[in-house]
Amino acid sequence: MTATTMTAPQGPSWLEWVAAARAWLFLILLLIVFEAWARGQGYASFVFNGSNLQSITVYAVLPLLLALGQTLVIIAGGIDLSVGFIMGLASVIMAVTTRWLSPILGDELGFIVGAVAALAAATIPGAINGILIAKLRVPPFIVTLGMYGVARGAAFLSADGTTVPVNNPVVKSLANRDIWGIPIPLSVLITIVVVIVMHYVLSQTKFGQYTYAIGGNRAAAVRAGIDVPKHTIRLYIIAAWCAGLAGILYTGAFAAGAAQAGEPLLLDTVAAVVIGGASLFGGSGTIIGTVIGALIIAVIKFGLVFINVVAFWQFIAVGVVIVISVLVDQAQKRGAAGYREE
Repeated sequence: MTATTMTAPQGPSWLEWVAAARAWLFLILLLIVFEAWARGQGYASFVFNGSNLQSITVYAVLPLLLALGQTLVIIAGGIDLSVGFIMGLASVIMAVTTRWLSPILGDELGFIVGAVAALAAATIPGAINGILIAKLRVPPFIVTLGMYGVARGAAFLSADGTTVPVNNPVVKSLANRDIWGIPIPLSVLITIVVVIVMHYVLSQTKFGQYTYAIGGNRAAAVRAGIDVPKHTIRLYIIAAWCAGLAGILYTGAFAAGAAQAGEPLLLDTVAAVVIGGASLFGGSGTIIGTVIGALIIAVIKFGLVFINVVAFWQFIAVGVVIVISVLVDQAQKRGAAGYREE
């Protein structure tokens, strides 16, 4: 007989803790790098500058709103490639409706009807995505890629191929950067409210538990009695609503609706979710992580502009960060699998 040695199970190693907190650590590292550059160039500060911080949060608002809905979808094991042009469609519908109705109903009511119309327009492609994926079991990548083209065409047709200006003071107030004497943009306050609500829903309700369960093991979720098709449809509708709200805020920020409003933000939405710690294979992710991911992207983009780097480097930087985040996630999963086998 050979003696066997029993070892007590050990907790996560410091490497696992670093991997789990990678988004926070990377954000801190970025702030340190840009702060050091600012000091070295004789500027007062990069971080401790109210104007810079306000600009960073404004940079983060639209991609973060898209990424919030994307977070739910990715946690459930899906992906939505159509959110950028759903945002553009909502922006155009908001502008067209408000521009048409404001002279008839007044500025306030015209704005309300325009916002409702924008969310309704966003709901349609979101519901179609969900139905095709949940009921017909078409892969999310294919469905949402197709809806990307449909929403894009519908947005450009609605806008007659151009931007749609809006001369409505209520719409323009969405771009207000000074609320109640506090230098916080209204769009940022609205986004904070959405973040709080979605964080609560995902972390404290059965809806959130079902979302994680579906992404972790769809078959087990079905056996547990979860109505997976209905829940999936709801997730894609929520993602579309987030895109619709982003379209409304875009129209307020630029006093115009544009079909291409969200086109350059698709990469940022996926990046924010992945950088924030979510797995593209589903089953993991948090709203707070996505917020940190969106802030990282905003700091990279604003920081590169701040140090006068050519804007095209932003795409390279974000792409590199996505690849690194996925590699870290995979290494973390392999490490966890190896630990379980031991």
